[in-house]
Amino acid sequence: MNGTLAGWLQILALVVALALSYRPLGDYIAHVLTTSGHLRAERLLYRLGGVDGNADQRWPVYLRSVLAFSAMSVLFLYGFLRLQNHLLLAVGMKAVAPGTAFNTAASFVTNTNWQSYSGESTMGYLVQMAGLAVQNFVSAAVGIAVLAALIRGFTRKRTDRVGNFWVDLTRIVVRLLVPLAFVFAIVLVAAGAIQNFHGIHEISTLIGDKQSLTGGPVASQEAIKELGTNGGGFYNANSAHPFENPNGFTNILEIYLLLVISFSLPRTFGKMVGDHRQGYAILAVMGLIWAASVALITVNELHSVSSSAGHAAGGMLEGKEQRFGIWASALFAASTTLTSTGAVNSFHDSFSPGGGGMTIFNMMLGEVAPGGTGSGLYGILILAVIAVFVAGLMVGRTPEYLGKKLGAREMKFASLYILATPAVVLIGTGTAMSLKGERANMLNTGAHGFSEVLYAFTSAANNNGSAFAGLTVGSDWWNTALGLAMLFGRFLPMIFVLALAGSLARQQPVPVTAGTLPTHRPQFVGLLTGVIVIVVGLTYFPALALGPLAEGLH
Repeated sequence: MNGTLAGWLQILALVVALALSYRPLGDYIAHVLTTSGHLRAERLLYRLGGVDGNADQRWPVYLRSVLAFSAMSVLFLYGFLRLQNHLLLAVGMKAVAPGTAFNTAASFVTNTNWQSYSGESTMGYLVQMAGLAVQNFVSAAVGIAVLAALIRGFTRKRTDRVGNFWVDLTRIVVRLLVPLAFVFAIVLVAAGAIQNFHGIHEISTLIGDKQSLTGGPVASQEAIKELGTNGGGFYNANSAHPFENPNGFTNILEIYLLLVISFSLPRTFGKMVGDHRQGYAILAVMGLIWAASVALITVNELHSVSSSAGHAAGGMLEGKEQRFGIWASALFAASTTLTSTGAVNSFHDSFSPGGGGMTIFNMMLGEVAPGGTGSGLYGILILAVIAVFVAGLMVGRTPEYLGKKLGAREMKFASLYILATPAVVLIGTGTAMSLKGERANMLNTGAHGFSEVLYAFTSAANNNGSAFAGLTVGSDWWNTALGLAMLFGRFLPMIFVLALAGSLARQQPVPVTAGTLPTHRPQFVGLLTGVIVIVVGLTYFPALALGPLAEGLH
């Protein structure tokens, strides 16, 4: 089949699959977040944890619960990694070094899944399953829980309650993530992904050399890795490894999995606020940005003029799996950097300046198209608040969104949210570039070397986890700096989201009048898209000009 036709067909198949999932999955998630009933297993967990399943929390209590749970998760996972050599199923792996253990614990708890190590030569099976995979479930659930609290801020009135974090967390894991991951793990096994405890096998190659093959419980981790927009791979090669991603079918399936929940959450939003048109407007913005990113990366990789070798070969083939080719690699790269997944099936460091720069820009947009599980939608809702405020300034009217007035208090929280992540990215990048010893870790000089550092901090602070990989980040300084960037990039925005939720929940809704901005029409879709690109994306323009833009012009 012609490569171009195959590329278009896989994009069409992906869009159709996501469209068919949008309504049933979105409605189901809304039911999970709004039902008053508790399953027997959930009631047992509440009793064990001393939780009142029928009691709601004020936003500061909800926030403290998020932070306390996450802090304990970091400590638990850090200890797990440090004691690995004393645990069952260690398969001969040593204890993880302190710097790497901190970085990994921060990474998986924040849904970043950045990996400064090779999984198959560092982590034992018990750590992979009971440590890393468990955090894949709960970190994804934390993001959806915070989103649920924000939506309740829009829907509730005259109250200081935004839900119960422990109830939200439990329901999302038990009713949503575990069942979906179980089903798709079986599908992955049937399609060729491995799932075993065979350990390390030495085989003889055709030319008589010896090669080590590492088995393990891969498919079960792969399913939640994508569904929860986590991205951490069992193997160092991630989704370019044939044991994780055996063929073209599993490749498109994995892209579907990393997008499906986040693209269905706008339906959940529309159902919970009682107006499906609001969900469709948000979905339209997400879809426009995603489609533009896929198109730009694909075109750059197919027709790059910055590399004579790539141009002569008919596309930038270096660093791409030949099983998938340029179209599938570009589709995966756009989807994974527009979510907080971090999974890769190609080497982003080998992309053209335009294609590689676009993967960085995707993350700089805040990963809102569609973004991570929960975090993508609450990010774009904050930007919607900004967009409504901008529109209010244009017409000289107090802005309102979904019946709630957006005053000085609400705009302060939204503004702090917008500024938090860029501050972490730019301060981290500037600090690394100012230190001679840390600059030495760049494998390339000039604009491309700067892009490697910028990509690393952008990926960490936006909780993405993918990497250009042309940067040595195994030192204690890099492990600590990127670990802190992950923690600040995850929890600072959550503070402002939950504070905004509490502020909105206390308000009495105002009636719709002739002067109210309609937020479900194409004009608002265009306004919100413009705000995302201009207010958020161009914050990083000077940094981009020093990196991928300078490289492309050169």
